[in-house]
Amino acid sequence: MARVRPSAFSRLAVTHALALAGDAMVTVALAGSVFFSISPTAARGRVALSLLLTIAPFAIVAPLLGPVIDRARGGRRAIVVGAAVARALACLWMAAVIDQLLLFPAAFCLLVLSKTHAVAKSSLVAPTVGHDALLVEANSKLALVGVVAGLVASGPAVAVLRITDAAWVLRLASVVYVATAIAGLRLESGAAEPEPTRHQAGGTAELNDPGIRLAATATATLRAAVGFLTFLIAFAFRRGDAPSWWFGVVLAASMLGSFLGALLAPRVRARIPEERMVAGALIAIALGALVAGRVSGRPGAALLAGVVGFAANTGKLGFDSLVQRDAPDAAQGRAFARYEAEFQLAWVAGALLPVALRIEQPVGFFVMAVGVGMAALSYVTGRRAMRTRNVSVREVDAGEPEAGGVDLGGRR
Repeated sequence: MARVRPSAFSRLAVTHALALAGDAMVTVALAGSVFFSISPTAARGRVALSLLLTIAPFAIVAPLLGPVIDRARGGRRAIVVGAAVARALACLWMAAVIDQLLLFPAAFCLLVLSKTHAVAKSSLVAPTVGHDALLVEANSKLALVGVVAGLVASGPAVAVLRITDAAWVLRLASVVYVATAIAGLRLESGAAEPEPTRHQAGGTAELNDPGIRLAATATATLRAAVGFLTFLIAFAFRRGDAPSWWFGVVLAASMLGSFLGALLAPRVRARIPEERMVAGALIAIALGALVAGRVSGRPGAALLAGVVGFAANTGKLGFDSLVQRDAPDAAQGRAFARYEAEFQLAWVAGALLPVALRIEQPVGFFVMAVGVGMAALSYVTGRRAMRTRNVSVREVDAGEPEAGGVDLGGRR
């Protein structure tokens, strides 16, 4: 039975772990001065603007870097290395302007580079596995490695922050990104560039495969649900003067759910294909929202956060594997760049609803249940229609011409 090739996959995993360790350190350095300085209840306009700005990195990555990743010789490896080097320089820049307005464009550049790494990494996974059935396992292992690396790196970052200041945390992150670049150079002998033999190298026609597009729409709904729930709970808790530790409970439930999703995704894939993983994620969130609405209050919010974390991560791993399985190898950089941009747009759209409108928590849970439930129904019926259509086409293609007639179709 085919297995993940240790030399190729381990090198990709080490590179990815170092990259996410650096990201975690940057998050620690910026958390106090950037994210938590914005008060959702007092500045809805600032929150909405911040959400809209998160789309910008994907607007750059999708049209510009996606084609570069695919077309340049060694482009995917070069993008991983180049993004790491650029992030190291960006961290040094941020450390120099930590108390100035220039911090914001520097942080924006870092966010663009982080998304660039994510796209290149996703397009490098397929060559490291020996069989398409192992793609979910490979993606889930990378997700778990990323979580562990982030947690491990957060400890030293917090310690440095307490002893010195955020600037030194950013300098430490710069060193980690340099290590990421060095590790990325070793991908040449492991995660080799894919050849157009697994699928014919194609353009937009292959990227618009109906099955992938249908799954992308369903996955976008998962991301919209995450964004919606995040700000629904944030505003509900602030209005109800919830103790700060309740925010920690909800965050911990979400992180635990995401971790379990990555941990159990390979076992789920062993029983059902990627398409059903995506459908199951939608159904789980819809049912979870109904149950959380009955539980109500802060415990209901924590419960739903855990369910959404688990389902959204499992569904996303299934979708990534589906793209790696069905999209042309020569176009996977463009594919992941395009879909990540769409998913971020969906996340922002979902988050903007509770920002722009005052939605009570029980009503929000009901809206989630109905919206995600309708998306699940649409996805399942769409898949069924595709299977019916494909069976009909195969039957027509396999049919013999009538006696005395001429097969004008010229089918092979």
